Amino acid sequence: MNITRRAPGPHDVQIEIAYCGICHSDLHQVRSEWGGTLYPCVPGHEIVGHVSAVGGHVTRYKVGDVVGVGCLVDSCQTCPSCDEGLEQFCENGWTGTYNSATPDAPGHTLGGYSQRIVVHERFVLKITHPQEQLAAVAPLLCAGITTYSPLRHWGAGPGKKVGIVGIGGLGHMGIKLAHAMGAHTVAFTTSESKRQDALTLGADEVIISRNAEDMAKHAGSFDFILDTVGASHDLDAYLVLLKRDATLCLVGAPEHPHPAPTVFNLILGRKAIAGSLIGGLPETQEMLDFCAEKGITADIEMIRAQDVDAAYDRMLKSDVKYRFVMDIASMG
Repeated sequence: MNITRRAPGPHDVQIEIAYCGICHSDLHQVRSEWGGTLYPCVPGHEIVGHVSAVGGHVTRYKVGDVVGVGCLVDSCQTCPSCDEGLEQFCENGWTGTYNSATPDAPGHTLGGYSQRIVVHERFVLKITHPQEQLAAVAPLLCAGITTYSPLRHWGAGPGKKVGIVGIGGLGHMGIKLAHAMGAHTVAFTTSESKRQDALTLGADEVIISRNAEDMAKHAGSFDFILDTVGASHDLDAYLVLLKRDATLCLVGAPEHPHPAPTVFNLILGRKAIAGSLIGGLPETQEMLDFCAEKGITADIEMIRAQDVDAAYDRMLKSDVKYRFVMDIASMG
């Protein structure tokens, strides 16, 4: 369908989109599995492209710059939270790249499954990866920052034993980032067939989570575990692997709640279950710069826009290694 973008205002940046990653949250939103979807829905919040126009007061970007847009395109702008990198926790509200109320037609934001987008300059991010990597950079705008932020917040690095649960769109980025940060990185998977994949991604060890004996060998040894699984599952199996005062952080968003954890698995080691969303804009730029320096991108499979329904069906079957990216040129 045809959509209309606003003309760039004084502080706006117009971006011709080259690639847009496909996130599992797109599928949830399109099918209103989380409720509240506004239609017509144009998903997409892993956007990479080139600046094609800028407003008269824009100072950070110029025409031709390679840039990205993540999960946010506006905020209340009445407090300094965004500049402090705290917008994911802002109590005054923020505007998602799609499915959020906006004065622009049709009354809610429309995302990156489109040829261009107009965004306030403070929500635009600089991309410094080589041109040939741009498609594989797109998922960093969501999957990358969603895993980078908690790893950084809970101190993943040399001398720390860090677990990554799940080897999918989020999990494969978690393994790459934890390894690049210098942590002893352990991948958890239910499938023996993914062992070599995990090692190739950078895991130092792989644990088959269905193997009780294998799991028991690591009891009380982890400084931090990042759980990326987007389906309901037993959290107790991972709580018992944590050291005293360690944290299990959830970033997957299942359609149905997890079973309640056993309280004793928390109180006997002063352990914590936490959650994390995306990351602030400064932290997202930091992540992009870190990934450019370390040569980190997502493992992707490119699709045409016309094949998005098939890609969604394959995502439900975990049949992708490890992120779909839409070639926006296929819309032409």
